[in-house]
Amino acid sequence: MKKRANKALELDDPLCCCEYVDRHGGRSHMAACCCDCEDLDEACDRWMKREPQNPDSLSRVAATVTDRLRVPWISGAKKVDLSLIPPLILLPILLHIAALHYLLGIIVLTALPGMVLWYYYFTHRKKGRTLFFLSLALFSLLYMYYLFLTEVMPRGDVTNLQLGIITLGVVLTLIALVHTKKGPGYVRPSPADTHSTVTYHSPPPDVDSAYHNGSRHQVVIANRTSPAEQGAEPRAVAGSVLEKDSSRRNWCPFCKLVQPPRAGHCRICGACVLRLDHHCVWINSCVGQANHRSFLLTLIFFLLTSLYGISLVLRSVCPTQSLLTALLYCPDVYSQSSSALCFTCAWYSSIVTGGLLHLLVLQLINVSYNVTEREARIALRDKTGRSLIWGLIIDTGVYSHGFRANWTEFLNMGETLEPKALKPTDLV
Repeated sequence: MKKRANKALELDDPLCCCEYVDRHGGRSHMAACCCDCEDLDEACDRWMKREPQNPDSLSRVAATVTDRLRVPWISGAKKVDLSLIPPLILLPILLHIAALHYLLGIIVLTALPGMVLWYYYFTHRKKGRTLFFLSLALFSLLYMYYLFLTEVMPRGDVTNLQLGIITLGVVLTLIALVHTKKGPGYVRPSPADTHSTVTYHSPPPDVDSAYHNGSRHQVVIANRTSPAEQGAEPRAVAGSVLEKDSSRRNWCPFCKLVQPPRAGHCRICGACVLRLDHHCVWINSCVGQANHRSFLLTLIFFLLTSLYGISLVLRSVCPTQSLLTALLYCPDVYSQSSSALCFTCAWYSSIVTGGLLHLLVLQLINVSYNVTEREARIALRDKTGRSLIWGLIIDTGVYSHGFRANWTEFLNMGETLEPKALKPTDLV
């Protein structure tokens, strides 16, 4: 404990490229990755003595190994998330296996979405953050583009203009994704409602690091009511009673602040988000007021690029068939490994495109009715909204002002309506 305390005192010194702050808040070095591992020593000692392991011993060992898996970086060694690795290894292997025979293709392309859905429900049930889906989405996009350059372009059926359109679509998708990842718009307390703050040198594992802008962040504790309301006597006015009741209902017990209308707390990110729509696993972040429009642009650019790329691939491997017929029936496509791989990737891209197209349709419908995904789920749970077309449309009737007005409000909603970030000198 004394050693850890001494390490914590040295955090004011800049970290070299191989140093990092471990999960206990101590300063460590990548060269010491196999040293001073009490959890692993205890587990090995119990195994050598044939004693039963503690219930949480394996989880503590896994947490220690994961914490020490780092790569050198300019401002200190960066942690490598293990969930990034499986898509990079499994996707090329599974696609090449599916290209060997059409029966293997059916099995792989049926099992792959099933495994992804299982992993989604597994992580969603535990409210855990994972980079698996973001890694899968990015690697799928880049790997399909790489195969397009190496397998489709040499066939001579694609012009330079068509290649330029595909390249532009990939670039625009990545730019929109980067803008989406800047943040959904977090709720922050105003200086008047703040009475204390706590500063940490490393973010908790269940809190989005972007919410606190780095490893050293501040947790601000706000009052339930403003200072004026605290000193005032209760008034027998219906409006004030309703206002206090609304403030009490919008109080977030996790972030210790009053939420603006339509804001919500995301338990996966560990923060309150302005106009929270949903937590999207494909971007590993929430979709809120500040990034909802760029999120829709990301979906649109990706879908247009994917549909155009699929059409070019099918025209190359099945030139005598129409597009829809070629996707369902392409004779002799498995006679060459290159054609089989292109055909398999076209099917994989079609499955991904179908899933994201369904997501885009739901988003467009919700914007047209001025309802967020979170509000739609609450309305279905409380039975306060109208469900149309087998639940595809949820109309709450609370914020809707008509189709044109709803889209105008969505396109013109501000990105920085939240208060400015508080400085330590502003906090009392």
